[in-house]
Amino acid sequence: MDEEKIEMPKLDGHHCFACGTENPKGLNLNFYRQGDFTCADFTPDKLYEGWDNVVHGGILSTLLDEVMSWTIIYAKKTFMVTRSMTVKYIRPVEVGTPLIVKGRIIDDSKAPKVTVMAEIRDMEDRLLTKGQGSFIMLSREDMSSVPEKSKKEMIDVFDRIPG
Repeated sequence: MDEEKIEMPKLDGHHCFACGTENPKGLNLNFYRQGDFTCADFTPDKLYEGWDNVVHGGILSTLLDEVMSWTIIYAKKTFMVTRSMTVKYIRPVEVGTPLIVKGRIIDDSKAPKVTVMAEIRDMEDRLLTKGQGSFIMLSREDMSSVPEKSKKEMIDVFDRIPG
């Protein structure tokens, strides 16, 4: 991808394993838009190992789920939940391999359902893992169990999304 990277806002703080900034063992993903894709760069260390020197598949599926979720957040400026997800592991991912995780919406014609694809590639652009997810967009009213402070923080993220 030779297109410009546009850094995207995210929540500050929080303990979300994938994107939270206050989880010392989390992934602390930062997102950017590049063309039609929402992307994150990540280099897994030994903390995320499954077999010797191989990244655990659960970490790879977490990366896919998170980039797909934020793809919807950035494109639709709305809350959502994962309904289902499929993952295909193409090649083993070695610990220490710099990764590019990217996702894009492939079908939003049946709102509130949205289908998103994601893939993990290495720096040589080899496909390592791919997935597809079905998500349900939620109205703010559907978020009655979410604390008001959290809703307000997320709405602030929506307001800071470029374009």
